[in-house]
Amino acid sequence: MTGATGRVALVTGASSGIGAATARLLAARGMRVVVNYLRSSKAAEEVVAGIEAAGGQAMAVRADVRETAAIESMVEQVRAAWGGVDVLVHNALIPYAVKSFQDMTWEELGGKLDAEMHAAFAVTKAVLPAMTEQGWGRIIYLGTGLSRRPREGMIALGTAKAALEQFARYLAQELGPQGITVNVVAPGPVESRMADTVFDDAHKQRQVAATPLGRLAYPADVAQAVAFYAGEDNAFMTGTTAAVNGGMSMD
Repeated sequence: MTGATGRVALVTGASSGIGAATARLLAARGMRVVVNYLRSSKAAEEVVAGIEAAGGQAMAVRADVRETAAIESMVEQVRAAWGGVDVLVHNALIPYAVKSFQDMTWEELGGKLDAEMHAAFAVTKAVLPAMTEQGWGRIIYLGTGLSRRPREGMIALGTAKAALEQFARYLAQELGPQGITVNVVAPGPVESRMADTVFDDAHKQRQVAATPLGRLAYPADVAQAVAFYAGEDNAFMTGTTAAVNGGMSMD
């Protein structure tokens, strides 16, 4: 991609799934990629090794995005090696309860809201100075179709990601004059994540049946949308949400 060479991209939660697919794609397009992870050091190093084997540049950095000090330490480590972060892809999935409102405690709902927003707030604060200084930046948050279309048991995730989506719009308005775009990529059900949830195969088949394109998303499908928002080609889209759901829901 024209002009992408040398840009530094930080992808949070990049040791597997959408984050790993995004890290690989951005590296293939010439960016130097920071593969952030929390627990899966082996998986993160494998993503880095794969990128390097393909001729790209990457480094794995451990940090819990729920902790401000850890984020600042990570960004400082990146700055020392490569300079400021040009592209932030905030993908790290913060745990949440899957249950009905009636069964849920405030700690479960409020805790997810607080952790979701605090992570987005802290990681964005940490990368913003370098973007502002150079008058160019790309911020992409991973959302979910559940922000707009409820599904049984998903009130904690859907509510937290809806807050994140509105946060992104406010940032887009404020940061636009400084050459920084802020967008959200909202996947529908993703093939790799279905295995991690409490949903069974019959549920998955219902999701597929409700999707005009006839399958669930692959991590690579989501990564393609992220990569567009992250690049030089995206000069005039900000404050938008890209639904990557195969037509399962259409606004």
